[in-house]
Amino acid sequence: MKEDRLQKVLARAGFGSRRSCEALIEAGRVRVNGKTVKELGTKVSRSDRVDFDGARVVAEQSVYYVFHKPRGVVSTMADPEGRPTVRDYLKAIRARVFPVGRLDFSTSGVILVTNDGEFSDALLHPKGKVPKSYVVKVSGVMAERDVEHWARGVVLEDGKTQPAEATLIRYEGDKTWLELTISEGRNQQIRRMGEATGFRVMRLARLSFAGISSEGLKPGAFREMTREELLALRKAHGVPRRVPEGAPLDSIQTRTRALKTDRVLAPERVQRDARRGGGPRERVRTKERQVDVPKVTAGGRGGSAPPRGERRGPARASDREPSRRDRSKPTARPTGSRRK
Repeated sequence: MKEDRLQKVLARAGFGSRRSCEALIEAGRVRVNGKTVKELGTKVSRSDRVDFDGARVVAEQSVYYVFHKPRGVVSTMADPEGRPTVRDYLKAIRARVFPVGRLDFSTSGVILVTNDGEFSDALLHPKGKVPKSYVVKVSGVMAERDVEHWARGVVLEDGKTQPAEATLIRYEGDKTWLELTISEGRNQQIRRMGEATGFRVMRLARLSFAGISSEGLKPGAFREMTREELLALRKAHGVPRRVPEGAPLDSIQTRTRALKTDRVLAPERVQRDARRGGGPRERVRTKERQVDVPKVTAGGRGGSAPPRGERRGPARASDREPSRRDRSKPTARPTGSRRK
């Protein structure tokens, strides 16, 4: 009878990545056939009973979603400080899901959500070199040589960054907008690149992860991944090993399904509910929701406009994300290219 490692079984059941499941085992929260197991090399078969915190572990059908994380939201399922988390937006999903990787509290954009630990591990492993595209606003006027520096690699305290794709979008006074695609997953990598080169990152939004974008999703909304997207991921990265039969065929079908259920929760409501819970809170500026909707997408196409009633004017003209017309042709490079 086939046996699998215990952490792999837990990951398949939706308890997180294999690494996080290893921590659960070492904490003594898992029992096999009535006995607590803390050894990571333990293998189990289908005939073995596995319990987590006293409840039997049953494998769930794998699910895959795309979530547009707003700014001011923690990309974990719980936060000790009581701030809004992605869990607050995903309650309509019945499966025990978790985010694939993380985005900073002040960074918006696409996050994949699943209960497939193997899927998460494969997309987060450094050897996979999964591309992640961002639109970045920095303080200072970046010359072509500065953009090329980011593309070649920036020396950080933990080593030089790997080559990336960097494209100048436009200048906005003494600010610069650019599009950056990286294949690493270092902690706050882009912000640290800005600090190391003298261009402080003022705004950051992730346009796509592994080629999957949140285009058409307003901040706080999610949708099922399409069969086409899942097949493309399997071809490029080997996961998921099995595409669910019920996966929607295209984006039109995913939008239709979303309209049938209450899957969109306004960020203001989540933030308000979190504040009512008491304890330390971090104030969230909801008046700038519009910056969470990227106006550009990886590949140079303009993003969709927010739905009627969701538009908000920026407090300052410099806070606007570049429009399709603005990014079609960068303005001429100003004199005095470097920010002193």
